[in-house]
Amino acid sequence: MLVTGTLEDGSAYQVRIPGQGGSPVTGSRRVRALVEQYAGTPVLLDPLGPRRSLDPADTAAVLTLLRHKTQVVEVR
Repeated sequence: MLVTGTLEDGSAYQVRIPGQGGSPVTGSRRVRALVEQYAGTPVLLDPLGPRRSLDPADTAAVLTLLRHKTQVVEVR
């Protein structure tokens, strides 16, 4: 999955979320650090739930975190 967006300071990013063990995202060190910082914390996958702990190998949880902490422009 390829995600394009902007960070809080307006910097653009484009990352790939592989959904496998190892690196949670590739393409941006800042986004990877953000995902690693929130690993293990609960995230809501939808406004009403379910709530899951952020696992860097969980593509849906990583995308949800990016939608909450950054402005996602495009998902392919």
